[in-house]
Amino acid sequence: MFSNQSGSRRWTHFHSALQLAIQRSSHNWTFEDFSECFPLYVESDKNGSSATFNSISEYIEAQNFRDLDKLFNDYNIQESIDILHKVVNDAKERKSRGEDGKDTWKDNLDPKVAVCARTVPVLNSEARRLQKLIAELETENRQLESELQDNVKATDDANEHVLEVLDTLDIVYEKWKELPQDEIETWTVQTEESLKSTLRS
Repeated sequence: MFSNQSGSRRWTHFHSALQLAIQRSSHNWTFEDFSECFPLYVESDKNGSSATFNSISEYIEAQNFRDLDKLFNDYNIQESIDILHKVVNDAKERKSRGEDGKDTWKDNLDPKVAVCARTVPVLNSEARRLQKLIAELETENRQLESELQDNVKATDDANEHVLEVLDTLDIVYEKWKELPQDEIETWTVQTEESLKSTLRS
């Protein structure tokens, strides 16, 4: 049996009616129907087949209750029915006090006008919220674009500096190749010998 949390009278009536309908539908399949489907089993074991029939009926009933419980929880059915109950009761109280609010239904009120009166302000509010969100996203986008441009410029500057260093290295290398290597080698050997002599003395 599925849970019946305390709620409005409307919810209690709805819940009870649904519970009764499930019980009736679960037991609508009689033992005679079961016997027609499984005549040999019923004939050979009257008590066992009766217990099996009862177990199947109880399982169907319990499964239906479990499925409905899940639906009630997934779609918040009780709260919705309780809200409907409160709306109806509030309207009845206003009517009994003779209050005629601006949103009270009138026979000559066009349904389209009534719907628009309720939905257009909500839609306008949502449109304003979306416009504000779009403006915030555009501002953030401009900031990111500016940061990206700064990063691209910094990368370009770094690349340009690297190219300048490489050009300088190329020039130095070319100048190095122009130097008389034999004379440098002789000078290096002489200097090394001179240093060794100085260090020994």
